[in-house]
Amino acid sequence: MRSIRPSSTAHRGGRTRRRTSPVLAAVALVSALALTTTACESGDTDASADASATAGTDDGKLKIPDDIKDRLKEHGIDIDKWRDGAWKDWDKDKWLREAKDYVNPIIEDLWDPDRMRDAEEPDQGVDENDISGDQGVTDPTPEPVQAAAVPPSYHTSAPTAGKVFFDSPEGTMVCSATVVQDPANPGKSNMVWTAGHCVHAGKKGGWYRNIAFVPSYNDAGRSAKELESATKEEIAPYGVWWGDWAQTSDQWIEQGGSTGGDGASYDFAVIHVTPEKGGDGKSLEETVGSALPVDFNAPAVPKVKEMAAIGYPAAPPYDGQTLYRCQDRPGRLSISSSDPTMYRIGCSMTAGSSGGGWVAAGSDGKPALVSNTSIGPVTSGWLAGPRLGEDAKGVYDSVSEKFAGQ
Repeated sequence: MRSIRPSSTAHRGGRTRRRTSPVLAAVALVSALALTTTACESGDTDASADASATAGTDDGKLKIPDDIKDRLKEHGIDIDKWRDGAWKDWDKDKWLREAKDYVNPIIEDLWDPDRMRDAEEPDQGVDENDISGDQGVTDPTPEPVQAAAVPPSYHTSAPTAGKVFFDSPEGTMVCSATVVQDPANPGKSNMVWTAGHCVHAGKKGGWYRNIAFVPSYNDAGRSAKELESATKEEIAPYGVWWGDWAQTSDQWIEQGGSTGGDGASYDFAVIHVTPEKGGDGKSLEETVGSALPVDFNAPAVPKVKEMAAIGYPAAPPYDGQTLYRCQDRPGRLSISSSDPTMYRIGCSMTAGSSGGGWVAAGSDGKPALVSNTSIGPVTSGWLAGPRLGEDAKGVYDSVSEKFAGQ
């Protein structure tokens, strides 16, 4: 989630939960009516360094796919040193930022004059879900809706919800996320939906590191005090699932920023995960028993009766340890007249809820994920998320196809 404040900005995506750090005093930076990332919450980099340096290892050897090894070598990164903490080096020359390993060999004369001339215009037909009338429209600010605590166990109440953890230059970070269906592997999905700014820093950075998903985090809904003595199994009853691939929109990578709301309309991502311990051969969907479909043709705002956003809000008055839910009729929020208009609902959830799924009746009338938390005001009160269209479907399909049959 990223936020708006008339007199100042706060990059709560990286700085508001480091309670032992003086960074808190520097959170409010001078800016006028600027949108900033706020719903990824940071922890203490040093406290997690040892665990992060050895996670995903087998007999002391770091598991890194061959293609990633090649990319690291290209950037002068020693793979052996990576395990020992070299991942904490955020030098811009070593911070990988490309969308994916992309190759595009030239086929000479493919685009001859005939083919270019015969290329047809895309279909401009209008259907009942056409949202052209929404472009550039912002509805009045919604009335705040008090988030309701999701009753534990979360696995029973909201089995697809969980947390995404990752490391950034600002420290150890967290967002919310949702288990979604995989069309290439029906019933056996290993795909997770979250916000783009939960996996990639946008135009001024690259991919975050040590990305992992924990489904049904704190399933029993224990208090922060109780969690101080909780075991890993109590905090992560369905295991830790490492992101072996992540993909976000090209627009987020090229335009996304911590201020100004840049790229917010394209602030979504899909993570493909694998169990840290190897697991029992079951997929994430089989493990948690559920996965949400994603609807890329949800109705335009005037036709949506209500949406429900779910997540782990972490900024006061919340502590990030328990799951909450807001439900409201959406309005429209336009960040830029050239970008798709976003959904907006009243909601008191704060930082930490970024990436959390928004559920509504899909085009078939059944519950489906139709958006994710992206931005909201620093003082809370409302949340906004991107409308998922062709760009989002492209990201989703690409990840699915990459792991088809696996």
